[in-house]
Amino acid sequence: MSFQIAIDGPAGAGKSTIAKLVAKKKGYIYVDTGAMYRAMALFMIRKNIDGNDEEAVGKECAGADIGIAYRDGEQVVLLDGENVNSIIRTEEVGNMASLTAKNPRVRERLVILQKELASRNNVVMDGRDIGTVVLPDADVKIYLTASVEVRAKRRYDEIISKGEKADLQVIEEDIRLRDKQDMEREVSPLRKAEDAIEVDSSYLTIEEVTDRILSLCDGKGNT
Repeated sequence: MSFQIAIDGPAGAGKSTIAKLVAKKKGYIYVDTGAMYRAMALFMIRKNIDGNDEEAVGKECAGADIGIAYRDGEQVVLLDGENVNSIIRTEEVGNMASLTAKNPRVRERLVILQKELASRNNVVMDGRDIGTVVLPDADVKIYLTASVEVRAKRRYDEIISKGEKADLQVIEEDIRLRDKQDMEREVSPLRKAEDAIEVDSSYLTIEEVTDRILSLCDGKGNT
């Protein structure tokens, strides 16, 4: 049987960074579900679809060809055959993803793919509803969080490091809005699974968070 590690939490908590490290150390496949939703959001942007138009989003999502390839254990997301990893991390795509991810038809299509991946492989999967919806029977469930201020500063530093301009206050407001949208949406809202372990990464190093999760895996007899 496969071993499943589910990492949920709000935007900017460090889920992807931590999940990649845990997967690398364990030799597992890393499944970045957020990237899959972002690829769908990019598809909608390119089609000039209004993210608030549920009917249009639900109809168009059937035409999105979203594939997954693995290179050195890391997920590469393909949209219509194009590697879009470097394109889907913009604020525009992130905000669109927060809207389109609420659509039941979008989520149904992507969740099926995510479940199939986890049934065939040892995986580390991160997102908003992994422990509650996608992998409710995961061996280890983590709810990774951090304060809004810390998450905004991380995103600000990331943008500045790329030589781009950014407004810390605007980023903080965007994160608060996305938290609200993710937690209040009707379909698979962001919430901590009852049996998940909460880890606040605000004042922990990446290594400390990674080691905490690895120790929890060891506690499950997975070494």
